[in-house]
Amino acid sequence: MVTAFLVVGSCLLSCRNNSPSDLPSFSGQRSFEYLQKQVSFGPRVPGTDNGAICRKYFREFLGNLGARIDMVSFLHIDKITGKEIPMINIIAHFRGKDANANTYLFAAHYDSRPRAEYDPDSTKRNMPIDGANDGASGIAVLMELANLISVKPPRANIDFALLDGEDWGLPGDHDEYFLGSKEFIKRSIKEKYKFVIVIDMIGDSDLKIYREEYSSRYSLELTNLIWNKAKKLGVNAFVDSIGYAILDDHISFMTIGLPSAVIIDFNYPYWHTTSDTPDKCSPKSLEAVGRVLTAIIYEL
Repeated sequence: MVTAFLVVGSCLLSCRNNSPSDLPSFSGQRSFEYLQKQVSFGPRVPGTDNGAICRKYFREFLGNLGARIDMVSFLHIDKITGKEIPMINIIAHFRGKDANANTYLFAAHYDSRPRAEYDPDSTKRNMPIDGANDGASGIAVLMELANLISVKPPRANIDFALLDGEDWGLPGDHDEYFLGSKEFIKRSIKEKYKFVIVIDMIGDSDLKIYREEYSSRYSLELTNLIWNKAKKLGVNAFVDSIGYAILDDHISFMTIGLPSAVIIDFNYPYWHTTSDTPDKCSPKSLEAVGRVLTAIIYEL
C-alpha cells in the first residue's frame, strides 16, 4: 500500500509567532464534557438511530457557533451482508478574518466501531463499542476549537470535517475502513486546502503521541510543524520520535497529494473493546492536543 502513495510536496506553510498569552484558552474540561455527551447517545455506528441523534447534536452545536454546515450523504454497500449503509460526513466552514487567506482542514471521525473483536470477554466481541477514545475524543477537541474560533476568528479559514465510516471494516479488510475520508476526497478538495491534520484516539489518560511514520515520510513539513509547536509550548505528551505506522483517514488525503498528518496515540489497551469508555480518558489529554492545535490555527 505504501508504494502506491504519491510523494507530497511542500505544505507552503506561512506562520506567525504568537506568544501563548495571545492565544485563546483551550478548555480540556469542556472538551471532555463533549466527549461524554457523544458517548451518552450510545454507540454511533453508521446507519443507526444513535448516529443520527449524534449528527443532529453536532449540526446544531456547530451551526449555533456560526459555521456554514454541509451534510454530505453517501451509501456504502457492505461486502458481507450486501446491505446499503447510509453514512454522512459533516463539514463545518469557519471564515477567517482575512477573506483572501488560505483554508486548512482539521478532521476526526465520529462513528464508533460496530464490533469489539479484541474484547477479553469473547461473548462481547460482536457488540458495538462506546468509542470514547476511538472516535469521540477527536471530535471533542474539534468542538472546543470551534468554540474558540467562533469567539476569536483566526486569520485563516478553518474547516472541520466530522467523518463517518472510519471504523466500519473487519480486521485486515482495508477496503471498508476510512469510508468518510475516501468519499470526501472525491469532491475536488485538493486545491481547496493547504493541509489536513487528522486527530484520532487522543483522549487516553496516559497520553503519549509519537510521530506517525507515513505522516513523517510523506508530509514531513507538516509533521515538523506539529511536533515543533508542541515542544515550544512544553506539551510533553508529544514524543519527538516515530512510534508506529498507522492506517487512518490521513492516508486517504495523501492519495490525492494533499499534505496530511495524523495525531494519534495508538498504544491504547482498550482499543476495539467494550471498555473504550470515558473513564479511560482525561480532560488533561484533550487539553494537551487542543493547546497545540490552537497555537497552530492562530499562527497560520
